Amino acid sequence: MSGSPADAPTVHSSQAEVWYLKQITYGGRRCKIITQNFNGPCSFIAICNILILRGQIEILPPDRETASYEFLSQLVGEYLLTCSADMDISAALSALPYTQKGMDLNPLFTGPTLFRPGGKGGELDLFKHAGIDLVHGWLVDPRSPEAPAVTKVEDYDSAVDLVATADHITKGQLLGTDATTGPSSPTSPLDAEDRTKVEDAILVRHFLDASWSQLTYTGLFELSRIIEPGKLVALFRSSHLSVVYKPIGRDNALYSLITDHAFLHEPTVVWQRMDDVEGVSTSYVDADFNPANPAGGDVMGQTAEQALMAAEYLADPQAQADKQLAIQLQQEEEHQYRELRAQHDRRLQEQHEFEERKKEKKRLKKEKSCIIM
Repeated sequence: MSGSPADAPTVHSSQAEVWYLKQITYGGRRCKIITQNFNGPCSFIAICNILILRGQIEILPPDRETASYEFLSQLVGEYLLTCSADMDISAALSALPYTQKGMDLNPLFTGPTLFRPGGKGGELDLFKHAGIDLVHGWLVDPRSPEAPAVTKVEDYDSAVDLVATADHITKGQLLGTDATTGPSSPTSPLDAEDRTKVEDAILVRHFLDASWSQLTYTGLFELSRIIEPGKLVALFRSSHLSVVYKPIGRDNALYSLITDHAFLHEPTVVWQRMDDVEGVSTSYVDADFNPANPAGGDVMGQTAEQALMAAEYLADPQAQADKQLAIQLQQEEEHQYRELRAQHDRRLQEQHEFEERKKEKKRLKKEKSCIIM
């Protein structure tokens, strides 16, 4: 779904990857987790936080306030080498830098643990060697009208390809219409195979549009069923990861670890209960999964201390320059993604046009052979 050599982090961007640490309590011990910076969600953060919470890596000294990618990647690399001493982990180590930006994984809509790897598959090797369960909740309801078509395409990449193919068959009518109604009658009649493709594409597109958050209630219920109490997992969603946990001795609710920098100075805001697929009914809890009691401030958790920090930031030209750099790096990443997506779409269009020309040549050749001399 994302990630390519073009997405590889540069030295310039790696230097900007520095994260603030937040102290929380987990499993009866105090530890420091990593929070997001201005660049937003990062899969690498989730991997590190799971290893930190499991006690498999530790950030020292205890009074450390920030950590860089170089520092953390060394900890993760050493852990992988130690726990996989007799295995080839080169693919896992080479995939590590790409987790700063996104994950090149292709989820299957039929199972919460089913993925197809992108590239050389190093991402899946990384989770295997780290002993981290990788899951997703982008599942189709087997009782829904879309289920047969979605099950047929199986995964996200194939679903996108089918919709693009059907749009080409209908001469651009599919993507230019409402997903629930589909295209109007094409100018030329379709054969049975093309008609089936278009009908399936309408259903698949409706599923993709309805599950834009990449988490469905079917997926949420299935995750709640398969995740064992007391276990940490990595949830893949929108090309990034989050840490998900099911507490022992409570209901079957799932909780996502809060790593938003806005809650850095809110010690009681640790987990977010996953009650719906869009995050509308958000409720925050503390380390013991009791309702959070923020120190004060607005809905984003800003305390008086943070308000003072914000005022100091406005008076600090260097801090503003650093933020502008982070914003610029994020814009560059988004631009690269759009360029790659456009290249992929152009290649797909060229492939369809080539196939159409081949069909036309075969048709003309057949008509010519039927001419009586």
